[in-house]
Amino acid sequence: MPAPRLAPVRAAPVRLAAALAGGLLLAAALAGCGASADQGGSGDVADQGYQSGDGTTRTWPVADRGEPVELAGTDFAGAAVDVAAWRGDVVVLNTWYAACPPCRAEAPDLVQLAADFAADGLHLVGINGTDDAGAAQAFERTFAVTYPSIADTDGSAIAALQGAVPVQAVPTTVVLDRQGRVAARILGAADPATLEALVGDALAEPAATGSDS
Repeated sequence: MPAPRLAPVRAAPVRLAAALAGGLLLAAALAGCGASADQGGSGDVADQGYQSGDGTTRTWPVADRGEPVELAGTDFAGAAVDVAAWRGDVVVLNTWYAACPPCRAEAPDLVQLAADFAADGLHLVGINGTDDAGAAQAFERTFAVTYPSIADTDGSAIAALQGAVPVQAVPTTVVLDRQGRVAARILGAADPATLEALVGDALAEPAATGSDS
């Protein structure tokens, strides 16, 4: 009587593929909540900067920056916020929502940055299109946030920002120069040393830079 034929073993390759896929998903999640591919590619900026461990960082030379960002709204306390009021100063924009782990991780660093550079003319503004006032204000109390966040439930603030710079992750941090133009962008959680260096560079620029780099 012939010996029975054994079926080929196929479970291991399936498990390996699943493990590899899981690793790729974890790596993507570390860059930020809801991050996606940078569809703009290298063509959306004139000069690529360095890449931090938390997300892609890009910088724009002075001569190649676009028009000033026109961004306004109402914060979660009902007060008006308009970045145009701070022309001549440097503004940092940060997208976030309360349940986003990288947003929570970077919040203390952003609060410290705002305190350290306030006297030099730095303003921070959050943009939150996910939370209601209760959740957003609870987050602000937890992390002792001193700067306003625009309540962007209608998406108008993000739409205005997308018109000047691609935003494909939450959190995303954007540095506006003294003329209100995009000087740098970080996709994903911002490394504090990286962001401090970008802010320092922007603050070192004169208020009227002209067209020369």
